[in-house]
Amino acid sequence: MKIQQFEDKGLAHFSYAILSECAREIVLIDPARDPQPYYDYARQHDARIVSVIETHPHADFVSSHLEIAQATGAIIRVSKLLGADYAHEAFDEGQPFTVGKLRFRALNTPGHSPDSISIVVSREGRDEAVFTGDTLFIGDVGRPDLREKAGNLTAKREELARQLYHSLRDKLMPLAGSVLVYPAHGAGSLCGKALSGANSSTIADEKFGNPMLREMSEEEFVRELLQDQPFIPKYFGYDVALNKAGAPAYAPSVQQVPRLQADTELEAGMVMVDTRPEAEFKQGHAAGAINIQQGGKFETWLGSIVGPEERFYLLAADEATLEDLIQKTAKIGYEALIQGALVGTPATEATIPPLDVDAFRQHPENYTIVDIRNATEHRDEPIFAGALSIPLPELRERAQEIPAGKPVVVHCAGGYRSAAGSSIVADALPEDTVYDLGEAVKSFQMAAAAH
Repeated sequence: MKIQQFEDKGLAHFSYAILSECAREIVLIDPARDPQPYYDYARQHDARIVSVIETHPHADFVSSHLEIAQATGAIIRVSKLLGADYAHEAFDEGQPFTVGKLRFRALNTPGHSPDSISIVVSREGRDEAVFTGDTLFIGDVGRPDLREKAGNLTAKREELARQLYHSLRDKLMPLAGSVLVYPAHGAGSLCGKALSGANSSTIADEKFGNPMLREMSEEEFVRELLQDQPFIPKYFGYDVALNKAGAPAYAPSVQQVPRLQADTELEAGMVMVDTRPEAEFKQGHAAGAINIQQGGKFETWLGSIVGPEERFYLLAADEATLEDLIQKTAKIGYEALIQGALVGTPATEATIPPLDVDAFRQHPENYTIVDIRNATEHRDEPIFAGALSIPLPELRERAQEIPAGKPVVVHCAGGYRSAAGSSIVADALPEDTVYDLGEAVKSFQMAAAAH
């Protein structure tokens, strides 16, 4: 048996190919939107893909399970509880299958979602690995608050948290300590709150070092799990539905995005996502444009700021960047929302002036300071006394809460988010001067920490 892990750093997503070397057959688990890496792996090993397993309908990325099945004839296996709209075989406890000398069995492990399964792979009667999806991470466990309104089955977060407590303790922790643990996500994912930077572990190591697996009551577990979960991006429910239905083929869907000439007249009132570097954006951009830069976690912030009911234009500095960003947009299924993609900017009349940081440092009381970090960051790591906390994913809806009459300074923790935030606030408050504190916030963080 060979286990190949594929990593998408932008979404902190892990997917897997399990190769039965004697049968030259491959089982995929939780594949990403672009199927090509899995086809390449199969070709390199002169093997064929015979099955694709989804641990649950993912909220944070779009899977290529349906496309791969249609291209290769592979069987899709999911829990019957998922209510999948595509052809599949139910894969729940008591429904194992074999590939060569490998035996795959499902454990129903609800908690992150009602339809979550974990997959145990054994050889010659010995359990060797478990693929835990979003149920058990390295150093953390899945969040239980994403399926209150999405999916075939919905459940309240408290109910799912209780189910997760028992899934972990009754299904996963009894596995042999030597069993390798392979999760669907690593550090940086919004599907948990404190994931490790490691990409695999063992049951023994997790029982020893994972704080959510320590001895505690169900009530203590539920209370701790529900506390301080990160925000839920706007696109999460959309992706659950798209994965339940099965997404369209990746490459044709990317190619169908309209590529526009720079001088194309754009539709008024349409959301415009300008991905150019913030310094270039601030010197001139179209009125109302939102500056979500290519770096950082572009796809996550796009799907957190722009809702799945909105169409938008996508602007980039050059052709190569534009194509890269279209592909990133497709990872969350948003390529269908792109009204048009183009290089450059169709207008430059709007600007964001540079901030005199020294003047701001001497008299911060002369400004309205807006902290667009997450609520827990604002609470746990205060930088400016009296700053107004409006997290970036809520800013378009809440910008009118910012009082008028003073210049506004927008900040985050490092400058990436505040580039987007200042562009949103500047459009919402056209009568006020809006500044982006940018990377200069780091000097204020150090000063705050020193006190």
